[in-house]
Amino acid sequence: MEAVLVIVALIFIAFLALGAYATVKAVGAAKRGVDRTVAQARRTVEDTTLRAKSFQPGTASELAQLRLKLRTSMRATQDALHARVSDDPTLKESIDLFARLSAHGHELDGELKRLETEPDKAHVQGLLPELRARTEQITNSADALRHAARDRATRFAGDDLDSLSLQIDLEAGALRHWTTETDPVQETPRPGSAQEPARPAITPPGVRPVYPWQKKPRPESTT
Repeated sequence: MEAVLVIVALIFIAFLALGAYATVKAVGAAKRGVDRTVAQARRTVEDTTLRAKSFQPGTASELAQLRLKLRTSMRATQDALHARVSDDPTLKESIDLFARLSAHGHELDGELKRLETEPDKAHVQGLLPELRARTEQITNSADALRHAARDRATRFAGDDLDSLSLQIDLEAGALRHWTTETDPVQETPRPGSAQEPARPAITPPGVRPVYPWQKKPRPESTT
């Protein structure tokens, strides 16, 4: 009896542990989902604010344009690489390189953001040429990775399509290749021998099967 009670207690504890684990996993997944939603909403607000600033005159507009260009290029490259890495594992090296590039991108974006509140506009104006050059260098590198990944995926898709088309052409040719059975050579009847009646070359068709996609024949009119 005591053994049965111990087994029941262990099963109960196991169910409690399993329930606690499932609860923790569900809470963690929900928290990650909320974090992603909040981060996406924050990015949307920041991008909208930057677009509004980009239409204003002065250095604030130029800083906003640089940040928008940087963020748009980096985000597009990140999405493109991560979307294709599951189908092409060789892109993992590209993702590692992009992670290093992202560090420079985040540093530049933070610097541009701090300069938005710099009261010395003349100082900011003097920094703009160097900031433009850094932005151009980072975005060009990001664009090169993204375009290369896209071209690689397009080339693989084209090669696969060419191979598939060739296989289909070969299969279609094999399906069209048939041989006609020739009739055996009839022996010349000897004199005095009874000649058998000629048989038809093709056996008359029997009852043809009716397929479910065929229409039923209409009854003939008895008028």
